[in-house]
Amino acid sequence: MSDALSYRPKAGEIPTRPGVYRFRDETGRVLYVGKAKNLRARLSNYFAPLGSLHERTRRMVTTATSVEWTVVGTEVEALQLEWTWINEFDPPFNVQFKDDKSYPYLAVTLADEAPRALVTRTTGIRGARYFGPYPKVWAVHETIDLMLKAFPIRTCNNANYKRAMQSGKPCFAGQIGRCFGPCSGTVTIEEHRVIVNEFVSFLGSQDRKLINRLTTEMKVAAAEQQYETAAKRRDQIRALDAVLEKSAVVLRDNVDIDLFAFDEDELAAAVQLFIVRGGRIRGVRGWMVDKELDLSTSELIDSIMQTAYGGDAVPPREIVVPELPDDAEALEGWLAGIAGRKVRILAAQRGDKAALLATATQNAKHALMLYKTRRSSDFVARSKALEDIQEALGMPSAPLRMECYDVSHLSGTNIVASMVVFEDGLPRTDEYRRFGIPESTDDTDSIYRTLTRRLAYLIPDDAPDAPADDAGEAPVKRRKFRYQPNLLIVDGGQPQVTAAARALRESGVTGITLCGIAKRLEEIWLPDSDYPVILPRNSDALFLIQRIRDEAHRFAITHQRARRKRDISTVLGEIPGLGPARVKVLLQHFGSVARLKEASAESIAEVRGIGPGLAATIHQHLRA
Repeated sequence: MSDALSYRPKAGEIPTRPGVYRFRDETGRVLYVGKAKNLRARLSNYFAPLGSLHERTRRMVTTATSVEWTVVGTEVEALQLEWTWINEFDPPFNVQFKDDKSYPYLAVTLADEAPRALVTRTTGIRGARYFGPYPKVWAVHETIDLMLKAFPIRTCNNANYKRAMQSGKPCFAGQIGRCFGPCSGTVTIEEHRVIVNEFVSFLGSQDRKLINRLTTEMKVAAAEQQYETAAKRRDQIRALDAVLEKSAVVLRDNVDIDLFAFDEDELAAAVQLFIVRGGRIRGVRGWMVDKELDLSTSELIDSIMQTAYGGDAVPPREIVVPELPDDAEALEGWLAGIAGRKVRILAAQRGDKAALLATATQNAKHALMLYKTRRSSDFVARSKALEDIQEALGMPSAPLRMECYDVSHLSGTNIVASMVVFEDGLPRTDEYRRFGIPESTDDTDSIYRTLTRRLAYLIPDDAPDAPADDAGEAPVKRRKFRYQPNLLIVDGGQPQVTAAARALRESGVTGITLCGIAKRLEEIWLPDSDYPVILPRNSDALFLIQRIRDEAHRFAITHQRARRKRDISTVLGEIPGLGPARVKVLLQHFGSVARLKEASAESIAEVRGIGPGLAATIHQHLRA
C-alpha cells in the first residue's frame, strides 16, 4: 500500500506550481529526475497504492527514501532544469527515458555562407548556435515563426538554397516575404548576415534594447506619416514581445554565479542556493538557519556565506544576494582569499538574475513554510514545547488548550480582534473567533474589551448571558466557546498584558494563566512582572508561541481587510457618478474612508479625475 512509503510528504506540503522533483536513496544518490507542470498532481501519482504502479515505478519508489523538489517559473524552465540534472546526476531510473527521447533545439548555422534557422535534435552541427532545449517540437516552430516576423532570415534547406541562387528564382519563403535570404534578391549576403546576428543576439540575451529601438523607429515613422514602415515595426515589436513572454529565464552561456535567496522570520531562515554554471542551474542546495540571536540581514548573509564556503567549496567570480550586506567589501576579501581571485557580491535589481532570484525566493518561502509545518506537527516536538511552556510560565499543568488574541485596525478605523485556538499544539480552526469593536481608545482598550466579552462565556450557567460574538454563532457553536483555556496569550508587551489581566480579574474566572509576547525581541511578559521570560530562540516552546501569535495576527488582519473592503463598497458605492476606478483613486489619495469624510470639497476636487461638481456630491453624501 502507498502508506508503506514512510517518506511520503503530505499533499498540502507540495506546491501546485511547475517544478522539477528528485527521488533519492538512503545514500543521497539521485535515482530519478522528473518535471511537472503541477508538482502536487504529478507526485501524487507516485504515492498511489503500490499494486497499481508500473513495475519499474514501484521499484523506484520503494528504493527511494526521500523526495525533494524545486519550484520554477514555467514548464519550459522545468524542462531545462530537468535536462541539466539528468545529464549531471545520471539517475539510473532515467536511463530508458534518456535513450528513447532527445529534446528539440532551435539552431542557427552560423558557419554557412547564408546562415539559416532550423529545428534539430542533433547537437553536433559544426559552427551552429543552439537555443533550447524545448519541451515540444511545436514550441520551437512557434518561436521561429515569431522571430521570423522580426528577423526574416533564411529557413530553407541547402539544396533549395543552391537551386534558387543558381536559377535566380527565390524559394517559396522568399516569394511570400517570410525570408530575406540572398536568393530573394532583397538583401545581399552581408546584409543577411547582419539580420542573422540580430536574430542570434536577441535570442541569446533576451534584451529589450532592440524592442526599445524598434519602438522609437515606429513612432518616428508614424510622425513622418510613413505608415507602412510604422506597421512593420509594430508587428516586429509584437513578435519580439511574444518571444520574451514564452521564453524561460535563462542566463547567458558564459555566466557562472552562485545565487542565494532566503526567507526569514524571528526564529529561523530558509536559504536556497542556486548554482549556475554556463548559464544553467547545475545544482540547488537548501538549508535552515536557526537564529539564536536577532540577526540583521548583514549578519544573516555572513552566516550563509560561512556555511556555503566554510568547507571545500570554492566561490565563483560573482555571487548574487537579495541585498548587499553592510560589510560587503570585507566579505568579498574573505571570499577572494578562498578562491584565489577576485569575487564580487551584487544585489540583482532587474533582468534575468533578478527573475532567477525571484524563483529561488519562492523556493525559500515554501521551504520555511514546510519547516514550520513539519516542526509543529511533530508529536515529540509538540510535547516538549508544551512541557517547556508549562515550566517557563510556572503553570500547574501543560497548556493543552491555548487561546491567542490580536487587534487589527487602519488608523483607528474598522477595529477588529481575533481569537485563535491551539489544542495539543495544533490549530483548531473551527473554534477561531472574530470580534468587531465599535470604538476604542487604543490597542490596550481593545484587548480589554475583547477579553471581557470572551471571558463572559466562562461565567457559570446561572450568571447572565454573555454578549454574542461578532459572528453571532448559533447556540450549538456557542458551547465550544465555553471551553476554558489553560493559557491566554495576547500579542504585545506589558501594556497589553496589564489590560488583559484587568479583564481576567474583573470577570472572576480563575485557573487561567496569562502572558503576552512582544514581537521585537520575542520575549514573554507575565502580569505584575518587571522582567520578561526569555525562552531560548531555537526552542520548540518559543516556536509554538510564535506560531500561534502569527496565526492570530493573520486571522485578524484578514478580517480587518474584509471589513474595510465591505465598508468602502457600502459607503462609496452609493454615491452617483463614483465608479470603482474613481473609488480606487480616492482611497489611494486619502488612505481611508474616515480621512475622506474629514476632507473638504476643495481637497476632494484636487484628486485626479474628480471635478468640483462630483467633489461637492461626495462631500455632501459623506457628511449626511
